[in-house]
Amino acid sequence: MNYWVRVSLQITFLWIIYELGNLFIGLTNIPIPGNVLGMVLLFVLLFTGIIPIAWVEEAADLLLKHLAFFFIPIAVGLMEWVGLFRTSGVQLLVVIVLGAAVCILVTGLVAQILASKRSAKGGI
Repeated sequence: MNYWVRVSLQITFLWIIYELGNLFIGLTNIPIPGNVLGMVLLFVLLFTGIIPIAWVEEAADLLLKHLAFFFIPIAVGLMEWVGLFRTSGVQLLVVIVLGAAVCILVTGLVAQILASKRSAKGGI
């Protein structure tokens, strides 16, 4: 199968997972963004092996390769909030730095736990 056909199908599959997350949130009114639930769903499906990584790998590589382009609309939108950054810039910076630090620490801890479990089972 052609590379672009495979990537298109894989992106469509990722979009369906995203929409399933939105649908579930819409039906249950849980206070979590639908895209976050979609990512959790994708993680669970990949982690349990229900979905092989090959089903999304090429699309994920393509999207990650061009990830910087997805931040351009956000950066342009932030230009409308210059007043907020002038009045509360320090507080926002502290929250962003602390939030990033917590995310990095939690990610590192989870990675260490998973790596130790994998090595205990004889994996690499």
